[in-house]
Amino acid sequence: MENGIIAGNKIFDVVFVALFSAQALKVIISLFTERRLNFRKFLDTGSMPSSHTSSVVSLATAIGIKQGLQSPLFALSVVLAVVVMYDATGVRRAAGKQASVLNKIVSNIKKREGYAIIEENLKEFLGHTPLEVFGGAVLGIIVAFVMC
Repeated sequence: MENGIIAGNKIFDVVFVALFSAQALKVIISLFTERRLNFRKFLDTGSMPSSHTSSVVSLATAIGIKQGLQSPLFALSVVLAVVVMYDATGVRRAAGKQASVLNKIVSNIKKREGYAIIEENLKEFLGHTPLEVFGGAVLGIIVAFVMC
């Protein structure tokens, strides 16, 4: 296996570049959607593209390229990628929707009763839409093919 810059591992480099690229793209996309440069997007979860997905898909793709599609490591990485993508669009997205509802309930209670239940809102953007996950997957595949 070729040596990489990070930890001497080429596949780890691929994953790092895919993750970094996805987070950087979030900042660039927010420039167009919000009409301002929002560097907080670089550290945020949620939005386009899914950095979790780009990471695991780039991992699976790089392993497939380097080790072969019949490799047990490739099979393991594909299963991991599927679990992460399912979680991003399922469990984490549902948790984000629940946080949104809870924030509205707390806000309404504060307005009516004057109670201070919690000081800060729950984070609502935890998961991804299927399109955001697809975008992350495409980015992960591209990064792996370019770097491998």
